[in-house]
Amino acid sequence: MDAFAVSIGKGLTVKRLRVMDALKSALWFGGFQALFPILGYFATSTFSRYVTAVDHWIIFFLLMLIGGSMVREAFEEDEENAKETPEFDWHHMLPIAFACSIDAFAVGVSFAFMNLNIWLSAAIIGVTTGLFAVAGLCIGRLFGSHWQKPAQIIGGFVLMLIGVKVLLEHLSIIGF
Repeated sequence: MDAFAVSIGKGLTVKRLRVMDALKSALWFGGFQALFPILGYFATSTFSRYVTAVDHWIIFFLLMLIGGSMVREAFEEDEENAKETPEFDWHHMLPIAFACSIDAFAVGVSFAFMNLNIWLSAAIIGVTTGLFAVAGLCIGRLFGSHWQKPAQIIGGFVLMLIGVKVLLEHLSIIGF
C-alpha cells in the first residue's frame, strides 16, 4: 500500500503518463518488494535483530521526508510546480522504493519460520506491488489535472501518517 500511495503522488505530477514510466515504477516498486523478503528470509539468522531494531525509524524518516517534500512542493508557486516533471530515474526512484520496501525485510524474516516457497511468495508480492504501482500512477494521473494541489497535500500527509503508524506500531504504542 505504501507503493500504491507513492505512485498516486507521482501520478499527480504527470502531465502525460508514458508506458515506460509506468513500467519503471512497476519494476522499482515490485522489484524491491520482491527482493526484500528474500533478503530477510536468507539473513534471518545473521542480521534480522539489527535491521528489525531500526527498520521502523528508517521507514519513519524516509516517509516523513518524502511526504513533507510533497506537501512543501504543493505550496510552492504554481509556475514552479507547472515546470516540474516527475522523475523516474534511479536516483529519484531508489530512495522511494527502498522506503516502501524495508518493512518487507521483516516479512521475509517471518517467512523463514514458515513452510513456504520463498521464490513463489516473492514473485507474487513483486507482481502484485508492480500492478498496484501502475494503478496508483493511473489514478493519480486521472485526478491530477483537476485536484493536483489538494491531492498532493493529502498524499504527502498520508505518507507521513503511514510513517508515524509504522513507528508507533514498532514501538508498541499502538497495535493493528
